[in-house]
Amino acid sequence: MQSFKQLVVWQRAHRLSVLIYDIVATYPSDELYGLRVQSTRAAGSIAANIAEGCGRNGSRELARFLDIAMGSATELECHLLRARDKCFAPTDQIDAFLKELDQLQRMIATLIRKVRAAGQRGNKT
Repeated sequence: MQSFKQLVVWQRAHRLSVLIYDIVATYPSDELYGLRVQSTRAAGSIAANIAEGCGRNGSRELARFLDIAMGSATELECHLLRARDKCFAPTDQIDAFLKELDQLQRMIATLIRKVRAAGQRGNKT
């Protein structure tokens, strides 16, 4: 596997993990140890799990860490929907982030399918 830093999916995940700080900065101060931390951790976990999967041995482990990254992306989506419903940040800002997150989730899902298909071909030989 190539370096995780060269993967477009990791680059987008990393960018979102940085941008989430702009959104959570608008949250109420009583959410400092609640939704703020949960959101930034989930966002960071997406990129971190993609990177960790690339550092593991084989397509099976990569697919497993991509699954975890997808779970973190879904968790982040849930946190953002709650923040939007509670009006913790401007709706248009959250909606734009959710659109980017949806594209990232699609990229991760595509990569999972490709990695698993490559793993299946490798097991047949």
